[in-house]
Amino acid sequence: MDVQKTLCRRGRTLAHGTFEVRETVRVCGNGCRKQELAPANEPDRPVTSRSATLARLLLPHRSFGYDVMTFVGMARFVDHRQREEIRTALQANYGIQASSGEVSILARDFVVYLEALHHERAQSLRAVMDKDGGWPMHIDATGEDGRGTLFVVYAGWRGWVLGSWKIPTERADAILPRLGQVADLFGAPCAIMRDLGRAMIDASLDFVAAREASIPILGCHFHFLKDVGKDLLTKAHDELRELFRRFKVRSRLRAISRDLGRQFGSESATVLSDLGRWLTEAAEGHVLPQGQTGLAAVRATAQWVLDYPSDGDDEGFPFDVPYLDLWRRCQAALRATEAFLRTPHGDEKVGRMLERLHRILAPVRSQVPFQRHAAVLEARTALFTELRQALRLEVKPRTAASESSPRAEPRALDGLRDIQQAVEKLTASLQARRPERGPAEQTRKAIDIILQHLDKHGPSLWGHAIRLPEANGGGVRLVDRTNLPLEGFFHGVKHGERRRSGRKILTQDLENFPAAAILATNLAKPDYVAALCGTLDDLPAAFASLDAGHRSRSLSIRQQSATDLPADLVSASLPASDRALVRSQGLAARVLAAARSRAPRRTAAGIPLAATVG
Repeated sequence: MDVQKTLCRRGRTLAHGTFEVRETVRVCGNGCRKQELAPANEPDRPVTSRSATLARLLLPHRSFGYDVMTFVGMARFVDHRQREEIRTALQANYGIQASSGEVSILARDFVVYLEALHHERAQSLRAVMDKDGGWPMHIDATGEDGRGTLFVVYAGWRGWVLGSWKIPTERADAILPRLGQVADLFGAPCAIMRDLGRAMIDASLDFVAAREASIPILGCHFHFLKDVGKDLLTKAHDELRELFRRFKVRSRLRAISRDLGRQFGSESATVLSDLGRWLTEAAEGHVLPQGQTGLAAVRATAQWVLDYPSDGDDEGFPFDVPYLDLWRRCQAALRATEAFLRTPHGDEKVGRMLERLHRILAPVRSQVPFQRHAAVLEARTALFTELRQALRLEVKPRTAASESSPRAEPRALDGLRDIQQAVEKLTASLQARRPERGPAEQTRKAIDIILQHLDKHGPSLWGHAIRLPEANGGGVRLVDRTNLPLEGFFHGVKHGERRRSGRKILTQDLENFPAAAILATNLAKPDYVAALCGTLDDLPAAFASLDAGHRSRSLSIRQQSATDLPADLVSASLPASDRALVRSQGLAARVLAAARSRAPRRTAAGIPLAATVG
């Protein structure tokens, strides 16, 4: 090997800070060339020898080290830090200066390297899941306002993301190839957990049919219950909400509360103290106190009605029915004001305010329209509660125990059998209670909604008990009954992105978010890291191994020049890559010019056209 040249370059690593290095490049004296490693569009290159130490430290043709790229990627996609925060941390802790643009490039490169390493170490990851007896495939997609739709395949028992892609919309033809890619890398799943969307159902059925395997396809109990609740309660709940808006009940309650609060002025603390004292005294009849304390009691009654959301469990509609809770509180407050008004009040001002509160609440007692809609909603809510109790589903579990935990298997399996029997018992009860004819039309329609959902999705609600291979010790392990682990995962990712960007609406953020960056969440799981590279400290070395033998260009550059990689579509409406062209003046001018031109009376298909357009 002869000396070809000596290069001086700057290096920046966490271990060494910023440094200058002199590298001697050697070339084969016999003129040997390595044609097999040359790109197809470039001539073969001479055999050269460069520093193996630098190859383990620095990215190809870059001054930054693999450990800096790892630091930036972890801070951006695991800790959800902003670029300026990352720059400050690099400067303060390691003395490394990096511009905002360099931080963005390093974060992008981190995603490319992590995805490649995830695929390269697929067999190691698969071996870990095989020891569990397989892996249940949870599938779902998320987005914001129809843009940036992100589809994820999630290993339920391990909590690992096995694949993530951008898709235009939730369509079976966009989902099915992704399922096949994951199965090719990590083996066929032992079960599939999906929601009740048509695309997810069709893609799961086609995937199992193509594999010709006995893979149970399970429907999420949470989505099932939510779909039933929406079909059952939405119409009646919306009608009750419109009634409250039409009669302006809430706005008038807020007005009387505001008017009374202004009257207290600087004495508000004293008035509230007197009211609290009155509330603790023994009640002698239904009489409000005199003066400011009596006015505070009227105001507190109005505020109590407005506090109706506290009757729910913060689980959202249809698990919470807020306007039914409002109607119930209005009814209770209306009866209370009538009890207070039954005895003439000594304070005329307190009496007037009580009468005003009574007038605000009086409409909720009318048979038409309030009572009728409320009665329908109450009856349907009772049926929905029966179904929820049969399924024993908690939207926000109060314990951290997982149904798939091996320690909880015997008890959880018995519980699952009890749930199935309870649903079957409820189904028989509803069929017996269903009126065939007569005036009970609302009851019949409500029961039919539940029975239709049970008939359509019932088979996918059961089959969570997965028998493990004898090589893994046999026995049975359960798949989660819901897709809530994946739903919670999406919530965590969006929460982190909101923290980073400071924006509540993440339309732009998710559209620009690289799909493979979701894999970075796995780095917070020690079992995944152990199978991927050993420890997080070993991750830069694992990334460096991906460039071994390809030091002429980095992995990110090689992937950009590849022609066989399909591009991910960001949006089904107007992707960012198309936006500048579509909104350009040239396109608008060309279209409008063509629109003003004369056109033939009819097209070749015989469709009539105006003589002129525009």
